[in-house]
Amino acid sequence: MTDARCDGAQARAEEILDEVIASGEEIGVQVAAYLDGELVVDAWAGLADVEGGRPMGAETLVPSWSTGKGIAAALVAVLVDRGVVGYGTPIAAHWPEFAARGKSEITLGHVLSHSAGLPQLPPDVTPKELFDVAAVGDWLAGQAPLWEPGTASGYHGWTYGVLLAEALRRVTGRPCDELLREELVGPLGVADSLLFSVPDHLVAGLATCYDGGWSAYLDRMPPDSPFFAFAPRRVLPVAALANRADFRRAALPANGTMTARAAARVYAALACGELDGVRLVSEATLKEATTPRTSGEDRSLGFPLLKGYGFMLGGAGSVVRSPDGGFGTNGSGGSAASADPAHRFSFAVTKNRMSVNGLDKRLFREIRAALGIGGAPAS
Repeated sequence: MTDARCDGAQARAEEILDEVIASGEEIGVQVAAYLDGELVVDAWAGLADVEGGRPMGAETLVPSWSTGKGIAAALVAVLVDRGVVGYGTPIAAHWPEFAARGKSEITLGHVLSHSAGLPQLPPDVTPKELFDVAAVGDWLAGQAPLWEPGTASGYHGWTYGVLLAEALRRVTGRPCDELLREELVGPLGVADSLLFSVPDHLVAGLATCYDGGWSAYLDRMPPDSPFFAFAPRRVLPVAALANRADFRRAALPANGTMTARAAARVYAALACGELDGVRLVSEATLKEATTPRTSGEDRSLGFPLLKGYGFMLGGAGSVVRSPDGGFGTNGSGGSAASADPAHRFSFAVTKNRMSVNGLDKRLFREIRAALGIGGAPAS
């Protein structure tokens, strides 16, 4: 697709990135978008690392936090579509110890929709302890749910990844990194560009994270906020944590490290049904994954958050930059990725300065406007 609309969208994205880099609002940014199965926006600007003067490139890996939760949801959808596992599969069917303290009926779907009642971590947990995913899994197996599973939803910030990693390992006998590479990103040709953990040979291409007001935003939360139950202060999702070597090594599908181009490609395959001959999931499975599973106020975050099986769902008031029928996830500090099947459109932005400036929303809105796509949420 090479029409003037696409040229205009690319030019507008480049203008915005140049503006936010020149002003100092951002340090390094990538943005990508697909329309009708073609990459129509692919832009990057700024620095991946300030001290070394290393430029941000199209293939620079960027820690993108909970944007990875949607990638994990897509991986599970692939496994569901193949009959490897089901959304209604009890976790304890493959992880017997997990049945303790009233958890025998918790399903994979409960974990994905953040309704398992297990968002909590030990309040004094350290990064070193958190990144021992197997040990945290053992601890969670011994916990009682904070509410009756399936009756409410509360964002499982870290434990979403711990529970998925262990559940998938128990079902398949394979670690989540291997599943991601072989079942999802490998077939799409982006195996080294979208990761749960970063192998040593790719660390040199990883962006450094910087704080741009995100830490202050978290510090303003009341000390008794439920947020700190799922993200205790020692393991808050801040730039200093992202730059730790043990964070990079942890195969924890609550997070993802990626390029915008790779994330947009995964969502393009979902938005279009097929991409370059690769079909990830059937229409029926995607519908199952993106049907609303929760309603009402999120017990962890304190505001309504419409969720499917691992995806946040779009529409008016949604945190996801997509209209009704769209889906995706956002990451701490401003990364985002989503699909809009109605318009066969996907979008992703990654950035290494963690802030709350709404750059993802601006890019999403202006790229869609340049492409002549309606239906973008006003907020």
